[in-house]
Amino acid sequence: MAARDYGQYCGVTRALELVGERWAMLIVRDLLVGPRRYGELAAGLPRIPSNILAARLKELQAAGVIRRAPRSRVIVYELTPYGRELEPVVLALGAWGFKAMGDPRDEQIITPDALTMALRTAFCAPVAAGLPATAYAAQVGAAELLVRVDGARLAVDRGSGVADLAFATGPGIHRLISGELAPQRAIETGVVEVLHGRVELLDRFASTFHLAA
Repeated sequence: MAARDYGQYCGVTRALELVGERWAMLIVRDLLVGPRRYGELAAGLPRIPSNILAARLKELQAAGVIRRAPRSRVIVYELTPYGRELEPVVLALGAWGFKAMGDPRDEQIITPDALTMALRTAFCAPVAAGLPATAYAAQVGAAELLVRVDGARLAVDRGSGVADLAFATGPGIHRLISGELAPQRAIETGVVEVLHGRVELLDRFASTFHLAA
């Protein structure tokens, strides 16, 4: 049963009744990256009160969006096939919201799951299809990701690994992805620090991951 009833017979209304409560779409966002234990969801959403997280999980289960599943002697939450149909909606929301992000506030953080979904949102498969396979090790604040692009295929994993280009940056990466800063200028201004690899590969990264602000 949805926590909110708008009293209208409409697909948009029904969708909002199912996933429109505060935090619900962020839970879906993180589960699009992969199944998560309760504690992992809480860690990825550090401001969510525990009672609200429990309530949202219960509501999303009742709606058939997520389910509990046993994995290696622990219980994880994962999206159902119905829930996974929200992926293009989440990606479209991310692209739309990107246009209004502006500069980050001091208290705002970037989580690995949020960054993964941001990269999936910005991924330009037609551009990548014409470029050589490339691996990037990205340190964005406290989040470390290994980003592998092979043609039109994108794989993003937590942690580091062998990469053609390793770089460190912060929330200002949105200025590179938006095209506001050219790659060389991003390096010169300290928005991006190349740790190792060919500097010119940052141009390839900016071409592969691009969202107009």
